[in-house]
Amino acid sequence: MLWSMHEMEVLDVRVELPTNTPIVLLKERSGDERLLPIFIGGPEASSISLALQGTATPRPMTHDLLRNILEQVDLTLERVVITELNNRTFLADLFLRREDETWTVSSRPSDAIALAVRSGAPVFAADAVLDEAGYIPESIIDDDDEADGDADHEEVVEEFRQFIEDIRPDDFSS
Repeated sequence: MLWSMHEMEVLDVRVELPTNTPIVLLKERSGDERLLPIFIGGPEASSISLALQGTATPRPMTHDLLRNILEQVDLTLERVVITELNNRTFLADLFLRREDETWTVSSRPSDAIALAVRSGAPVFAADAVLDEAGYIPESIIDDDDEADGDADHEEVVEEFRQFIEDIRPDDFSS
């Protein structure tokens, strides 16, 4: 299946209060620079956070193990695509390659993102997903002329903290 999609940056993992639900926050690298929050499980949140921080564990965690297995069988994770939002559930695909062979494997977005962060693979989101669940942060709307994405990273994360205080999983229903 072909999607119109945008490359995303994995910004951060946060916990929504008062439910203590982890959320991974993706940001569109170009275009509207929409943010895409995805509710995830606790173990996956920890795994993504450790990888984002570059923290090594004494023994491989599950996503490290999967990356190691892919390397041992000469498979490359080319990209991850958040393909759709179906009944409040995000879906993702892993795109794998070995020489001239390719495979697409269905995955939970949280596992796909955890593996991508470890493998250095890019993460993409389909337009339909961004149209349904993405939003443009006020800091981008209010400050269109600022060109330095790194300068407003903290501002975007702070705005996201405010956003997750009010958001609920039902907000993603169609």
